[in-house]
Amino acid sequence: MRFVIVGAGRVGIRTARAIRETGYDVVFVELDSQTAAAAREEGFEVVEGDGSTEKILRQAGIEDAAALGALTSDLNVNFAACTIANQFGCRTVMRIDEDYREEIYRKYVDEVDEVIYPERLGAIVAKNALVGGNIRAIADIERNLQLVQFTVTEGTPMHGYSLSELELPGRAKLLALGTGVEPLRVPSPDDTLESGTKLVVLSESDSMDDVRSIIVGETGTPALGGA
Repeated sequence: MRFVIVGAGRVGIRTARAIRETGYDVVFVELDSQTAAAAREEGFEVVEGDGSTEKILRQAGIEDAAALGALTSDLNVNFAACTIANQFGCRTVMRIDEDYREEIYRKYVDEVDEVIYPERLGAIVAKNALVGGNIRAIADIERNLQLVQFTVTEGTPMHGYSLSELELPGRAKLLALGTGVEPLRVPSPDDTLESGTKLVVLSESDSMDDVRSIIVGETGTPALGGA
């Protein structure tokens, strides 16, 4: 799966690292040659040019991309990039420069699927917005400690089981549980893991693959179209 990120600055590069760790391909569109060179040094593919133009986005492979993240500090560039990408059927994620704009874009702008304000949310949320799926990384607590939210579906291994039957590996801990109609709360052993149930788990990074396999299965990787 391929993702196009417009802007290889601080937010863009951190988001790209997080996506690459998931196993997906990332290509940058970057106007500044020095910033582009820095991204290439990290092993990323970079197309130099104006990300608000169709020609440059085509060079980056927008036709085959699953999603575009417009993550520059220029709101006009970000909106133009999302508008173009929307015409190619891409999922679009736009960085805004002021948090008060969030409601406006969410409510009135059809060309943008997700709006993020990284100064408040952080790059990990930008990655989630781009990738989607039934696994959402909430935070990297430390280098080897992650907080992750899993969503149970009908096809996941733990669907229909009770929490008393859930055995997490290592020192992983279930911190909270919720459904689509209720907020997250302290879990009870009698809770049943129905479709839509959300589980927030704290685990060492080395054990997270095992946690994922138990809760959502081997195919429960982030996938386009989730929320």
